[in-house]
Amino acid sequence: MVPVKIYTDGACSGNPGPGGWAAVLIYGEHRKEISGYEPMTTNNRMELTAAIKALQALNRPCQVELYTDSAYLCNAFLNGWIDTWIRNGWKKADKKPVENAELWQELVRLSRIHSIQWHKVKGHADNELNNLCDKLATGQIKANA
Repeated sequence: MVPVKIYTDGACSGNPGPGGWAAVLIYGEHRKEISGYEPMTTNNRMELTAAIKALQALNRPCQVELYTDSAYLCNAFLNGWIDTWIRNGWKKADKKPVENAELWQELVRLSRIHSIQWHKVKGHADNELNNLCDKLATGQIKANA
């Protein structure tokens, strides 16, 4: 499998409100920046969308190191929440539906194509590529306001 590093971030002005997402994909010496906008969304939806769009941009199965500042996104995979949600028919422990289930289901589908290692990074800190993703995501909000 081809090794790829991906950095992602999502942003929202208000929650819910206008949102942006962004990702930086790195393969060898190649680097690609992608970003987008949604007029009414939530921060969590933008975090998930950033990861989805980045993984969808890959044109073959890859060995992915995915870096995000979203504990919500990372913990779902690293702490087994996804497996529990699948087992429970996309219901949480309190029997309520999992929020953003359609986005989680797409991430599960993509994680069956790619081998993904999830990495939590500190947001708004000293990670240059995480900061770039934040700038691109918030830039989408400003550009579409």
